[in-house]
Amino acid sequence: MAHFAAVHKVFGASNASKLLLTIPPNKRLETVVTLCYEALARVRDPVYGCVGHIFSLQQQAVTLQAELAYVQARISTLQHHQHLPMPPPTPSQTDVAAACCCNLASLVCTTMDPSIDITDLCNVLDQQLDNSM
Repeated sequence: MAHFAAVHKVFGASNASKLLLTIPPNKRLETVVTLCYEALARVRDPVYGCVGHIFSLQQQAVTLQAELAYVQARISTLQHHQHLPMPPPTPSQTDVAAACCCNLASLVCTTMDPSIDITDLCNVLDQQLDNSM
């Protein structure tokens, strides 16, 4: 009932009925689903409708792609370093790494924000490591 009410409110029942008559019978179910989706989206967001949701999903995809590229680059870097013979760490390098991890842990513990982006945390750690070397 909510779907019909939304379609009636946004498009008008008569207009929706006329539109459905112009659609081939094998495509009507998809058309009804699309009309309902758009109508419900327009009820929630009268200005953008489902386009606002599409933009949000596109932004999420861009963010995830950037995060994936970052993680792949870090894995590649770590794999490259793994193949090189590494000298034993000096006491100062060990202290710096421990301090960076401690700072990162305190950052995570103090914010306690579940929406923290892992890339931001990795960037903080990378920056602290780069500054110390």
